[in-house]
Amino acid sequence: MSLWFRISVLQRVPSVVKKPSLAVPVGVIGLGIMGSAMAGNLMRAGFRVVGYDVLARRRQDHRRAGGTIAASPSSVGQQADIIVCSLPSSDALLQVSAEIAASPRRRRIVVETSTLPISVKEEARRRLAACQTVLLDCPLSGTGAQAKTRDLVVYASGDRTAYRRVVPVLDAVSRAHYFIGAFGTGSKMKFVANLLVAVHNVAAAEAIVLAMKAGLDPAMVVKVIGDGAGSSRMFQVRAPMMAKGDYSEATMKLDVWQKDMNVIADFAREVGCPTPLFAASAPIYTAANAIASPHDDTAAVCVVLERMANHRRKRQGRS
Repeated sequence: MSLWFRISVLQRVPSVVKKPSLAVPVGVIGLGIMGSAMAGNLMRAGFRVVGYDVLARRRQDHRRAGGTIAASPSSVGQQADIIVCSLPSSDALLQVSAEIAASPRRRRIVVETSTLPISVKEEARRRLAACQTVLLDCPLSGTGAQAKTRDLVVYASGDRTAYRRVVPVLDAVSRAHYFIGAFGTGSKMKFVANLLVAVHNVAAAEAIVLAMKAGLDPAMVVKVIGDGAGSSRMFQVRAPMMAKGDYSEATMKLDVWQKDMNVIADFAREVGCPTPLFAASAPIYTAANAIASPHDDTAAVCVVLERMANHRRKRQGRS
């Protein structure tokens, strides 16, 4: 057999990933917009999902969707070898990691999907390592609407062996996942991605308001611009809400996004990198939080730009 033939055969051999036993459920802690969507996709993929959220309403929604509910993060940690966390704050992650660490089960993997400071994730990682539990830094790129349709991208970082073990779980909740490197590099990639989301979202609103001021039909703008070179993924996702002026069906809430904006700004300062476009977008989001409901979608930045442009239109739904 020639050397060339042997190399060719080796290159075509696929990597084998062991699928976790469905007898042991996958845990999901945090059943908000993103967490509930991931739990739903895991169940559709055939996994048993044991879920927990601080809100009873979300736990009941998870039960109605076919999942099993747990009484606490510690209870999830006792039942699941792989746990997906989708949490709203640094305090929430530190509390959850402490509770999981206190549960007796060992050799678990926690897939942390939230957008939080890397230093906080490092502290959670240390707490979990004390009980032989591996924390992976796996933030998500995508909105709540995209999460429902499994249209997420995962930026995974940390222990590569643990990453290979959770590939079937990541396959169930995303359309693509990438191993970025050492722990924390996934979050760094997410900060870069969210910087673009912040700028593109405001840019989409600015374009919609300009079009309306010029007398164009916003629904037509969404259709035509969305099909051209000026489009972006954020234009495609959020311009339809802007055209309708209804932001009540949030895929990313303004108050949660404000937390993400602060994390990105702090990270840029830490590495000493100027971000002028991102900095210019920040006051627009702050104003949207004051004008609209904090539970509205971030597309509500359009309301701020409409006021700046002194544009009035008949509203459809709540803004």
